[in-house]
Amino acid sequence: MSDPLILIPARLSATRLPNKPLADIAGEPMIVHVWRRAVESGVGPVVVATDAPEIVEAIESRGGLAVTTSPDHPSGSDRLAEALEIVDPEGHHDVVVNVQGDLPTIDPGIIAAAVTPLADSAVDIATLAALIERAGEADDPNVVKIIGHHVAPNRLRALAFTRARAPWGDGPLFHHIGLYAYRRKALRRFVGLPQGELEQREKLEQLRALEAGMRIDATIVTDLPLGVDTPADLERARALLSARRLN
Repeated sequence: MSDPLILIPARLSATRLPNKPLADIAGEPMIVHVWRRAVESGVGPVVVATDAPEIVEAIESRGGLAVTTSPDHPSGSDRLAEALEIVDPEGHHDVVVNVQGDLPTIDPGIIAAAVTPLADSAVDIATLAALIERAGEADDPNVVKIIGHHVAPNRLRALAFTRARAPWGDGPLFHHIGLYAYRRKALRRFVGLPQGELEQREKLEQLRALEAGMRIDATIVTDLPLGVDTPADLERARALLSARRLN
């Protein structure tokens, strides 16, 4: 874990919120807010990977780095893998952190926290989890749950991911936060795998890695970033970031 790189995949074609990365939030495109938070994390260089010239221009006009990738990728992970080879063909970066481009309010500290499980050589992929506290989220299929057991304070080894309420019985339930840190060789292996049976059923890409025997550990954090998927989410993000600016 000597030289991490942060990549932010972003594309304009979103069904529920068209042109989402360029949506204005407190005077800046959403993708610019995400890029700034990633830079503030101090984890490593930050690059936006996109198929849209408008996103490249938004980032480069503010002094950032963006690369153009194929528009035909089936997932953000595939876009990530292509961008990694464009940015670092010689393989200097041994860890790549995938920060989703729709997390404009993310705390830079949790981006750094996502990388820490990779200090354990047995871990292939690291991610984040947060305790489910809001009423209704445990039964909401849009809230992905991570099922795992503690291997260290504030760290889970993932056994499964599901949209259902799980596990059964008394005890905490954890919301999975879709931010990943991959060992470079793990990302290469992951994108070369066929879709898994459970992945297709749950519509959760990370299950492919578990089905293939790869190990995923999650850092438990207290801050749950707001993912912007709908117009209502966008208004919440605007209110949060406008309030921060006033303070």
